[in-house]
Amino acid sequence: MNIIQTAIPDVLIIEPRVFGDERGFFMETWNRQTFAEAGLNLDFVQDNHSRSRQGILRGLHYQVEQPQGKLVRVTLGKVFDVAVDLRQSSATFGQWVGVELSAENHRMLWVPPGFAHGFYTLSETADFLYKCTELYAPEHERTLNWDDATLAIEWPLVDGQAPLLSGKDMQQGASLQTAEVFA
Repeated sequence: MNIIQTAIPDVLIIEPRVFGDERGFFMETWNRQTFAEAGLNLDFVQDNHSRSRQGILRGLHYQVEQPQGKLVRVTLGKVFDVAVDLRQSSATFGQWVGVELSAENHRMLWVPPGFAHGFYTLSETADFLYKCTELYAPEHERTLNWDDATLAIEWPLVDGQAPLLSGKDMQQGASLQTAEVFA
């Protein structure tokens, strides 16, 4: 397993070892011991799987209580995945990291608790899987505006078209200045 630092030290790109031949490939995406030896001693309690079509943007979501750490990956298609640091005490507060995750590059992204997270579907369809360190708690979920001018996230929008959002994300999104954040 190869771990790559990002511009925000706590957000990590993880490249599993992929063994392939003419039959296809095999890779191990989670092994508690291997991750712990790499300094990621994680306890996952929930797995999620979403499918999105091109132009869909999900996020930027976070939970103010029971904050979730997420190990995310794509098994079909391609997305632009984003993590935004919402920890006020962090030197990288308000900064973001964006990474392309795809079925072809096999990359995973570790998004620690204290971050807003979202992704934008670049391919015709994408299957997105994520392991969470806390259970989903809708009463504690918050949404950060995907297009917040302060964040200035450089979303690679297909044909420059605005993304498709859920009604909840359109109605409940907050700017970084008004969002509930972490200490």
